[in-house]
Amino acid sequence: MKQLFTALLFVCSLSLAAQETGIHFEHNTTWQAVLEKAKKENKYIFVDAFTTWCGPCKMMAKNIFPKPEVGEFFNPNFINLKVQLDTTKNDNAEVKAWYKDAHDIMVNYNVQVFPTYLFLDPNGKLVHRSVGSSDAATFIAKAKRALDPATQYFTLKEKFTAGDRTPALLKTLANAAMEAYDMPNVKVFADAYVATQQDLLTKENIEFLSKLTQSSQDKGFALMLQHTEAFDAVLGKGKTKNTVRAIILQEDVFPVIWSPTGKAFQWNTLQQDLQKKYGKTGEETAAYAQVFYYQQTGNWDDFAPAVTKFMQQYGSDLPAAELNSFAWAIFEHCSDMNCVEQAVEWAKKAAIEKDANYYDTYANLLYKSGKRKEAIAAQEQTIALAKATGNANVDDFEATLAKMKKGEKTW
Repeated sequence: MKQLFTALLFVCSLSLAAQETGIHFEHNTTWQAVLEKAKKENKYIFVDAFTTWCGPCKMMAKNIFPKPEVGEFFNPNFINLKVQLDTTKNDNAEVKAWYKDAHDIMVNYNVQVFPTYLFLDPNGKLVHRSVGSSDAATFIAKAKRALDPATQYFTLKEKFTAGDRTPALLKTLANAAMEAYDMPNVKVFADAYVATQQDLLTKENIEFLSKLTQSSQDKGFALMLQHTEAFDAVLGKGKTKNTVRAIILQEDVFPVIWSPTGKAFQWNTLQQDLQKKYGKTGEETAAYAQVFYYQQTGNWDDFAPAVTKFMQQYGSDLPAAELNSFAWAIFEHCSDMNCVEQAVEWAKKAAIEKDANYYDTYANLLYKSGKRKEAIAAQEQTIALAKATGNANVDDFEATLAKMKKGEKTW
């Protein structure tokens, strides 16, 4: 009996240890009590401001907050608090008790995106903010910046307001504003930093500009258009063009092709307008927009010739994700073997990234083109990659392989 009791104690201790890993969040408390506790214990406050409908919030709560290494950093350094900023009919008593404080936190700290992470010093002063999901190492790095006055966003903003315009401060501020999703101030600080620089094409400045260029009004946009090769030398082939294209699509294309008024448009007119405004890059972006439009609207008859033409003219620099997207669309919707065989090459190029999903596309296209033996070998590689990387689609990949071996259609 004594041995059984000892064993039960051991099992219980293991269970408790498992439950205690990760971040320890405060419960059954109030905002005022948390502020008082932080001051008494001389600890910073970490607030996870989340909503019940936010996918990245759920991912962080499930996969990142419980990690031992995350808890090992946060628990000694912070009083940790989760605050739900929306209301639902399923809210429990603890959530309901926080309705007023949660509303005040949202308003007082201007929380607009989720998840938002607020960091307050032991005196209850907001010193840092970051947003979005990330892996554990990145999340811990964000928290470390919150503890250091040299990198705390709101502490740095106070120096800026007091007149500090040193390049190092401005650069750090611009990056911190981006992390905090304070987009109006990103441009303010970035422009101020750029004004201090004699050479904007150094490796350091290219990395800075590429990270913070969000619109055609940013200084980096014009530089990317004019010095694409210099940017690509630092960022990688095709990266600059893809960034510029994304901005043009957002500002000049989507408002036209997705007009809320339903106003008709002509591709030729759009192409001419973009070419006039952005030169060859505008012409290429118009061709890309046409492919994207047909894909989104399910116009597969026009999609196949449009994407084939685009890839022949401009496809050499596309990132793997877009190569895979176009190739999979051809696999699913094109019966023209000439088109399928071209898509095989796109998928093969994407598969170099060693992503199981991309390999699956490559294998399926090989199979559809009649190269059954090569397709089976590629799908076996897909499964091996999926198992090695923890891909959730292993069962689907294995089912596809079984169909290939039986000679059944996979599309």
